[in-house]
Amino acid sequence: MKRRNVILFALCLLGVTACSTTRSLGEGEYLLRKNTIVADDPSFNAAALGSYVAQKPNSYFLGLNPLLSVYNWSGDGSTPFKRFLRKIGAAPVVFDSLRVDQSRTNLENHLQYIGYYGSEVSSQVEVIKKKAYVTYSVKLGNRYKISEIAYDIPEYGTFREDFLQGLPQSSVGTGQYLSESALDKEAERSSAHLRTLGYYGFTKSFYAFEADTLSHDGTARLTYSIRDYALGDAPSSAKEHKKFYLGEVNITHPERLKIRPSVLENLNILRPGQLYNEDDVNTNYTRFSSVGMLSGVNINLEPVSDDRVDCTISLRNSGLQGFKTNLEASVNSTGLFGISPQLTYYHKNIFHGGEQLNLGLKGNFQFRPKTKAYSTDLNVSTTLRFPKFIGLPNRIFSGPNIPRTDVSAAFSYQDRPEFRRTVISTAFTYNGRLGQRLYYQLSPVRINITHLYDMDEEFMLKLLQNNPLVLMAYLDRFDLGVSGMLYYTTDASSVPQTSYHYFRLSSDISGNFLSLFNSLMPVNEFGQHTIWNTPYAQYVRTELNMGKVFRFGKEDRQALALHFGGGIAYAYGNSRTAPVERQFYVGGSMSMRGWNARSLGPGTSSQLLEFAIPSQIGEMKLEANIEYRFPLVSKLEGALFVDAGNIWDISNDGEEGGKFSFRTLPESIAMDWGLGARVNLNFLLLRVDMGIRLRDPAREAGHRWVPTNEWFNGNFAIHFGVGYPF
Repeated sequence: MKRRNVILFALCLLGVTACSTTRSLGEGEYLLRKNTIVADDPSFNAAALGSYVAQKPNSYFLGLNPLLSVYNWSGDGSTPFKRFLRKIGAAPVVFDSLRVDQSRTNLENHLQYIGYYGSEVSSQVEVIKKKAYVTYSVKLGNRYKISEIAYDIPEYGTFREDFLQGLPQSSVGTGQYLSESALDKEAERSSAHLRTLGYYGFTKSFYAFEADTLSHDGTARLTYSIRDYALGDAPSSAKEHKKFYLGEVNITHPERLKIRPSVLENLNILRPGQLYNEDDVNTNYTRFSSVGMLSGVNINLEPVSDDRVDCTISLRNSGLQGFKTNLEASVNSTGLFGISPQLTYYHKNIFHGGEQLNLGLKGNFQFRPKTKAYSTDLNVSTTLRFPKFIGLPNRIFSGPNIPRTDVSAAFSYQDRPEFRRTVISTAFTYNGRLGQRLYYQLSPVRINITHLYDMDEEFMLKLLQNNPLVLMAYLDRFDLGVSGMLYYTTDASSVPQTSYHYFRLSSDISGNFLSLFNSLMPVNEFGQHTIWNTPYAQYVRTELNMGKVFRFGKEDRQALALHFGGGIAYAYGNSRTAPVERQFYVGGSMSMRGWNARSLGPGTSSQLLEFAIPSQIGEMKLEANIEYRFPLVSKLEGALFVDAGNIWDISNDGEEGGKFSFRTLPESIAMDWGLGARVNLNFLLLRVDMGIRLRDPAREAGHRWVPTNEWFNGNFAIHFGVGYPF
């Protein structure tokens, strides 16, 4: 009975939403419901012309627009509440016949621009129940292939030679279709090439193209010219195109910006007497902009003679120091609450050389009301970032990407019902980028010192009996090693809007250097060599993540995202297992979203009851994800996803059900599906996902597929996140 009421309520709500979209329209007004563009050639992508239609309708999903309905509920907006509804709603797009005429003109002009000469566009408007449907019918014009190209290029100096040098990269050639679009791109490409060869101020306005389309074979003969005067200027103003060299190069900045002159000299690659090259100017701009203390960089070039241009680099500083605060809160389906406050002090020029200092204090408090389940984590950290690669001279790095060196240290304290733990860590890390797409991170020295104390005896005895591998991962440890990461991506923006792919490979190696001194170290009762009565960790860890996102649909607003990730941590020598910080877990907002963080695996193992808060870890991880992303209304997006994967142990001390085996791999794979909603602000994406378990390896054999009537009976999880999960 209750389910029937819910269905009736949902149907009524859909009916109200669907029927109220024209309520606010006046007499003789119509809601623009849809634009359709059709072409007489089915192979032509008519949908790509949508951006040239002058009036766009409200967006809809499954025929509905809740924000439009909210606006219509506001009526005349005479009360504060109604005005609030208008503010959060979306106003209806009222059909305007004049915009239809403008759209036809826009479409015909664009078709000519892309090479369909003499195209005609007609329109038809159909009104149904105060809703206007507009159809634009496109009759495509003629296209002409280029049969031959004649070049008219000035002969003086080395100009013709310099022009011909870049001709192999030309975007216009015989056999290609003639279009203003292609000629425009060619003028942009060629003029940019010449500006890298010293021709300061040289633009596409010096280019002229003439096409003869009167031949009977339907082709075009093209004359490609470069003039000595710009478009719109009189021929009498013509003068030779000459190469320019840099004259004076000055760097200016506010007096309050205290920075050592040597730092600025190392950043600057422009020198007096140097041949002007636009690429060098852009590289210089990127190098200065990468320094965090600067809020603005302006490079002004001023011609002072026929072949000299002076350069002034003006710098503006941002607020050099201040505080940042952040507060996150969460709750999951098990009733576990979390609060994470953070306070950070920063200084962007602590030693007057562009060095950035960050001091952070962060807390993470988790608890389940009316139970003894809690976890208190406190972290104090400091990072000093130098805008250079310490140990190598700056002249080696002449490109736009300035490497950075980070020196960091942190102290962490963790208090749980089962134990208390402290971790002291420090690292020396190089960060940088090679080219436009490959990023690297290398820590030649990384140290973690872990101390476990006040361990609950009952907790320790249960783990020793049931899962000693987990207990050993938490014990005291001295971890000295090397870490590295390579990250390749075709789109590094925070919220990518185009198709892209990426891979990330990270690796840690610990203990090998210390093992050279085993003969000098004392040995504990477990046969482990120790430093300050603490065994050192010896292991290797590697993790690989790969992904590809396909964008498609209208304005590329739909996407199919694929992801695969895997990793392994193998302990040897002085260790029987890798430290807990170097092992893997799944679940949470970024992986296996049908489970809460650290509550799945390893393998077919059940959740460890010894921990008040889930702490499932494993030495191996495999995961695959697929997600379909689609627009809803305005900046709201939706998602449908499927996750599959798990973690496993590989050590002999692991539980039978938790150990990785190709024979039992199919039985230990977990699966979930779910849906999500995202607010895409372009620079930031806020996300909520609900994952529902399809297959739970921890269930009894033969019953691991979760029945549909149990999906919402503790077999789901809700997660909040920032950014796409992959």
